[in-house]
Amino acid sequence: MKLAINLPKPQVYYLKLPALLLFVLTLITSCNTEDTYLDENADLQRTIVEVLDSYGSESEGSDNESTQSRMNRPTFRTLNVALARTGLAGTVSSNRLTVFAPTDAAFEKYGLNQRNIVSTLGVETLRSILLYHAVAGTVFSGDLPSNGFVATLNGASVEVNVGSSVTINDATVVIADIEARNGVIHAIDDVLFPPTQNLVELASSFDPEFSVLLAAAIKAELAATLANDGPFTVFAPTNQAFMNLLGVNTVQEAIDAVNGLAPEDLAPILLYHVVPGRVFSTDLSSGPVETLNGSFDLDLETLTIDGNAMLVPSLLNVQATNGVIHVINSVLIP
Repeated sequence: MKLAINLPKPQVYYLKLPALLLFVLTLITSCNTEDTYLDENADLQRTIVEVLDSYGSESEGSDNESTQSRMNRPTFRTLNVALARTGLAGTVSSNRLTVFAPTDAAFEKYGLNQRNIVSTLGVETLRSILLYHAVAGTVFSGDLPSNGFVATLNGASVEVNVGSSVTINDATVVIADIEARNGVIHAIDDVLFPPTQNLVELASSFDPEFSVLLAAAIKAELAATLANDGPFTVFAPTNQAFMNLLGVNTVQEAIDAVNGLAPEDLAPILLYHVVPGRVFSTDLSSGPVETLNGSFDLDLETLTIDGNAMLVPSLLNVQATNGVIHVINSVLIP
């Protein structure tokens, strides 16, 4: 971008020499100040992709930065190749976004680089991963929640924790608030991998922990809805929770008992465990929580629902492609 200086028209020719010198010195000082400002804010003239492309190059950095410091600056060649090959470079260049940008070293942890990333992951998988690194709007480090979840363009959310360092899921922010013309970049030291299973697939992966719940969903003719629609938040009772409710000693006995019930009897119970949308633990507050079949009462101090079922702290916020699972130790009865 050229700096345009509108010089005054030479209408006054009778300035005394000291005044003329003062005018020239003022103009030179003004130009030098403006040039310095533009140099320090060069990234504000470039898109996110352009900043990523140039970051860490020998020409980048201030004149006062040591050669060693420049050599240690991260590069984003693999990320830029991935954006280009998936057709997302235009999206990232033309929309106001926040990008959690894995460095080349982050991709290398998984044996990925600019030459093999597309052939290894495939375009569609890679595209899903990249969208999981982007958030709509400009979110500077000071605007991030100290402990919470931020929705990404992938649909799923990343977990943010701010302490002695800032972490995004399991990645640490190594450089924050790299500004660009259309947003901000936070460099991270690991790659973020989004969920790949829907709610039913995810529950099945815990097998046999939720096999009774899955049998109930199939019997109630809700499995397809939980797999394909949403997003939903499911408060998922364990197998032991169903065994306790049904008064049986084995998982198979619980499944047999569930299969002996009519769909119209099971459906209202299961829908009482489902909340519309993605509701993370940090979004919850004590009081009534609206489900697809009425509302239950949540007490965050005791982590109990309806004074009985307890949330399992280590199994909260388990993400699926179409929702979230919170595990509970008792079946909820509407």
